[in-house]
Amino acid sequence: MTTTLFSQEFWNNPFPVYAALREQAPVHRVTLPTGSEIWLVTRYADAKAALGDPRFSKRQGATDNAKAITDNNVSSPLTRHLLANDPPDHTRLRRLVAKVFTARRVEELRPRIEELSAALIDGMRGKESTDLVEDYAVQLPIQVICELLGVPREDQADFRRWTSVMVGGSASTAGVPEAAAAFLGYLMKLIASKRAEPADDLLSGLIATRDEGDRFSEDELTSMVFLLLLAGHETTVNLIGNGMYTLLTHPDDHKRLIEDPALIPAAVEEFLRLESPVETATFRTAVEPVTFGDVTIPRGALVGISLLSPNHDPERFPDPERFDLSRPENQHLAFGHGIHYCLGAPLARLEAQVAFTDLLAAFPSMHLAVPAEDLVWRPGVLIHGTTALPVELA
Repeated sequence: MTTTLFSQEFWNNPFPVYAALREQAPVHRVTLPTGSEIWLVTRYADAKAALGDPRFSKRQGATDNAKAITDNNVSSPLTRHLLANDPPDHTRLRRLVAKVFTARRVEELRPRIEELSAALIDGMRGKESTDLVEDYAVQLPIQVICELLGVPREDQADFRRWTSVMVGGSASTAGVPEAAAAFLGYLMKLIASKRAEPADDLLSGLIATRDEGDRFSEDELTSMVFLLLLAGHETTVNLIGNGMYTLLTHPDDHKRLIEDPALIPAAVEEFLRLESPVETATFRTAVEPVTFGDVTIPRGALVGISLLSPNHDPERFPDPERFDLSRPENQHLAFGHGIHYCLGAPLARLEAQVAFTDLLAAFPSMHLAVPAEDLVWRPGVLIHGTTALPVELA
């Protein structure tokens, strides 16, 4: 038996479906919008175990069975990054990128992130209303990651358009191959220009980085920049948008956070748990049969590990549907777990903390301009966030 979950009704409110799956069929075969089937893992304990289980491979076409059902329309140079590899290649690639993506370098970005945030807020002052997603939540992380990598400001709209198409479905979705090809062509030109004229940016650093003679191949470099641009803003867009949605639908907590900004770091963790910006981790392939309870996932099957559903598992989080600024031991899975834990998590947290500090101080009376039930959430298996967040600023 298979179940079709993915519809606009589901995306607008997936929590009742996930609750039923956790209770009745926590590891369940489901049908994607493309018609392909995956095994979906929905409970916290199972998801955490699966995220760290080497029997689930991230490498495309890891088994003969998987080759027959994995989409292959996305240009192969975009699938050589660390998120699409297993050890030892994953270990080598992560070591290389970590050399230029350190916690110290991320913290050094704080003053510039604060400047960018202040400029965006200045552009919103005087307006009665705005779409907070488009005018702030999208703009801040795009500007940050593009400056970090050295992407010219005039090119940012193009890459935002390409990534929006690509995260909205699988590689067989209309428009995705074209967007991937355009993105690939752009990245190849950008890398060539940085190689010819290095600058003080992350991309120039990636080109120059070495580790005991090791370096990125050309496809690995192109793919890594693609991953950093894509993941470096999509997660934070939805973290900021979902967090503000949560506050605007929880007025008492909204007021408490305005009065006590020291709670913002804890609030960010609770935003990540309650409305996880990534709904499902990128797919894995079972390289051998894997059993959870009385269900065995067969070799060659594609596996989706939910991140949103486990963060609402009552076995791990008491009263999981409640937004709790004082929640203890908030060990959510919003950034994954294990060797594929999100490399950009410190940057996403930093951007979110700056964003909420600035937005709450600048617009303490902000409220939704439409009923919460009228908001439309983004379609797609991977990303969880609203398409827009209309707000009144005064």
